[in-house]
Amino acid sequence: MKHFFKLFIVVFFIGFTAQAQDFITHKVKDNETVKDLAKTYGVTASQILDLNPDASKDLKFGSVLIIPNVKSGDTTVTQTVDSFKEHKVKRKETLYSISKLYNVSIPDLKKYNKFLYANPLRKGDKLQIPNITKEATEVVVGTPVTTEVEEVKEVKEIVETAEVVKDSIKPNPTDVVETAKTYIVKKSEGKWRIAQNLGITVEELEKSNPQIANGLKEGDTLRIPVKNIKTPVEVAPKTYSVLASEGFFRVKLKTGLTQEQLEELNPGLKETGLKPGMVLNIGTKGGQQPQDYVIATETGSLNLLPSLNKEDQKKLAILLPFKLKSIELDSVSATNKRLQSDKLLNISLDFYSGVEIALDSLKKLNIPLDVKVYDTNNRESNSMTIANELAENNTNAVIGPLLPKNFNTVASKLAYDSIPMFSPLTKKVKVGANVFQSRPSEDLLFQRVVNYVKRDSTANIVILHDSKNSKRAKQLKAKFPNAQVLASKLDKKGKEQFYIYEVTLAKTLKPGNNVVFLETRAEGFVSNVSSVLNSKNNLSTMNIILATTNMNEAFEGDNVSNNQLSNLQFMYPTMAKMASGKSNKNFVKTYKKLYNETPSSYAVRGFDLTMDVVLRLMSTSDIYNAERNKMLTEYLQNKFMYVKSPQGGFINNALYLVKYKDLNIVEIND
Repeated sequence: MKHFFKLFIVVFFIGFTAQAQDFITHKVKDNETVKDLAKTYGVTASQILDLNPDASKDLKFGSVLIIPNVKSGDTTVTQTVDSFKEHKVKRKETLYSISKLYNVSIPDLKKYNKFLYANPLRKGDKLQIPNITKEATEVVVGTPVTTEVEEVKEVKEIVETAEVVKDSIKPNPTDVVETAKTYIVKKSEGKWRIAQNLGITVEELEKSNPQIANGLKEGDTLRIPVKNIKTPVEVAPKTYSVLASEGFFRVKLKTGLTQEQLEELNPGLKETGLKPGMVLNIGTKGGQQPQDYVIATETGSLNLLPSLNKEDQKKLAILLPFKLKSIELDSVSATNKRLQSDKLLNISLDFYSGVEIALDSLKKLNIPLDVKVYDTNNRESNSMTIANELAENNTNAVIGPLLPKNFNTVASKLAYDSIPMFSPLTKKVKVGANVFQSRPSEDLLFQRVVNYVKRDSTANIVILHDSKNSKRAKQLKAKFPNAQVLASKLDKKGKEQFYIYEVTLAKTLKPGNNVVFLETRAEGFVSNVSSVLNSKNNLSTMNIILATTNMNEAFEGDNVSNNQLSNLQFMYPTMAKMASGKSNKNFVKTYKKLYNETPSSYAVRGFDLTMDVVLRLMSTSDIYNAERNKMLTEYLQNKFMYVKSPQGGFINNALYLVKYKDLNIVEIND
């Protein structure tokens, strides 16, 4: 349900963005006619009536009409209805699927089935399908409503009918005092990790959930104690559904709210105007508004806020693989099933949820932005189409796409116009002249921990690995020629057992400082090694540090003791750290209020990267300025310092080296 709400936000934003490209709005003045407006905007009366069917009856003073956003030299389409056929709506059919079936636009379906303006499509509805003859003619000005825009509008309308889904995942506003919440265990999560993320101790978690004494498994429902949290009693927002032919004046008579008050309570209404079927907030003011943020910076990092140029509006594009075309948003069960199985979609939704909060924060800083969100559908052809549009629109910066193939396609196209591209998450993209690789490379992570360990020339180095990480073991051996190397045990048939005999491992250790690298993705191997090393770690004669060059979920499994990792000062390089402080607490609080869950690392990444891209864009006249890009910026959990690559683009060289200390993850300031 939580991800369904994120999907709702994505569809709404993409729907609004798409419409904004092809339409403008007009507030009707006294005595204006459709013919007058057609002449004023250089379109035909039929184009206005297609988008505003109720305007054929009467133009209400103060009502808002949608007008095609025309460009000189475009073509328009004149239509003639020859006849009608009847269609009985079947289960799971949508306006979009029906429009495709009969090659009829969604506005035309609504035009000849007027009940659709105020009601959602239902199984059993009988529709009149017009048999339309279309003839394209060139006019001085005019632009048709594209099929893509119609599709996005249709998806938006489907989601808007799922209010029960959206409302069901909001925090209950009538609870005066909360005593507990529930939490669903994710894959490979352990007690310590869950307790740390939720701000409680392992003892408190176990006390509230006696059934987890023997361990956790994915999908378990946990009871999370909430300490002394009081939720102020709020009045649940009242809503009103707009009927066909209603303008602001009629809504005012029913609700007592003026147009200005409605626009204040419903962000986006000023641009779109009233539409039949809209659900308006007519109660509490402001709704769920994210809090303000203080940009998290540390000594040596650059705060870009004082240098912002707020005079010129910048155009930002977000490209993510939502694959909306393949999602049945009118079927809650089918959508939730898809959300449970589609990892890429979940990553996209999490990342975009962080982007949205960042954009809201930037808006509060009065930063002028024109943001467009695009669904690449994870297809190279879609990505190329979007790239062409971005080039035509003189976009100032692009975040995404997520996957390398689509990212490289868009980056290659936009390189001709020097439009900067920021790769959000993937490790390997082609770093062309216009590319900013925001994720530090694996080589850089590897070298960071190696350089730190090399500072102690007296340390005894031990390298442990399984068969899948033998290459990394050889790389470490090359850096530490005197290191001892041990591989995990194999049985008689050559099958990996993921352990090393205690006596064998003990023989590699020496009095003084020992650094043991463990390179594996096997939780059992981590449990075996950390247990043995912890038993040998005698600070009076021997100090053992456990390290890895590749932190992964094996080190966070439920069978791995975090007490042991903490005793071993477990150390690893990472592109993101566990954050604390006012900014992070504000972000987590806002995120939980919006989505009723703790933000994932992808959500935090979306926030941090968006903040950095926009602030860099607004603080310099040349985003490719190499010297300025070398300056370090830092946000909630990520930091950025771009160094020019041999290919001409930029690579983020900022990362963290962290370790476990007293059951906390702290940064190593080296």
